[in-house]
Amino acid sequence: MRQFLLLAHRVPVGGAFTLNDLAGGGGRMDEVARVVSTAFTLSNDLRRDVEVTILYAAEPPPRARRMRLDGRRLKFLNPDERSTAALLKNALVRSAGVDRDVEASPGLVVGPASPREALRAFAEVPGTIWLTETGTPISDSDVPGGSFRAVVSDPTDPTSEEVEILRTAGASARTLGRRSLRSSQCVDALHLLADRAQGDAPPVDGGASESPG
Repeated sequence: MRQFLLLAHRVPVGGAFTLNDLAGGGGRMDEVARVVSTAFTLSNDLRRDVEVTILYAAEPPPRARRMRLDGRRLKFLNPDERSTAALLKNALVRSAGVDRDVEASPGLVVGPASPREALRAFAEVPGTIWLTETGTPISDSDVPGGSFRAVVSDPTDPTSEEVEILRTAGASARTLGRRSLRSSQCVDALHLLADRAQGDAPPVDGGASESPG
């Protein structure tokens, strides 16, 4: 299984934004949507061995939200940014003010959560990696058999509190190289590394060459 946790710091947790302003009023929902699309979509299919958790932390509990997408059941996900953002926005709107998890569409569950506690619980699982420009170089040992658990952030860096949680929880800080990449590009790079570990992609000469943004 390939599991991502994305920290979304600015997206309005109630879905109160327009699809015409995803980068501004949407709190960088454009990049959140790209992460989801990149995590799941292939040329003509979806990756079914993927789970994505998004922690919407623009507001504290009880308004903060955790969204979980399970590739084994996921439907209605298309590769374009706008329709993906619409799918996520609709889930946030349906969950607003609700004090329990809601399955907004097949394979997409959203509900109230403490972002700090949810991050800690994810990071405490052995083998979890955290993509950061100051980490040690990632290697095949971080994606054994093509599986991994990885924490990435939206275009806003993790807060000092989130960094402390990741460190104390035992997540391994890893970097993809010297350059700062978008979160969605980091997802692509991880998939390539894992595909190589599974024998689904040709080996690439040299080491990994990029780092997360």
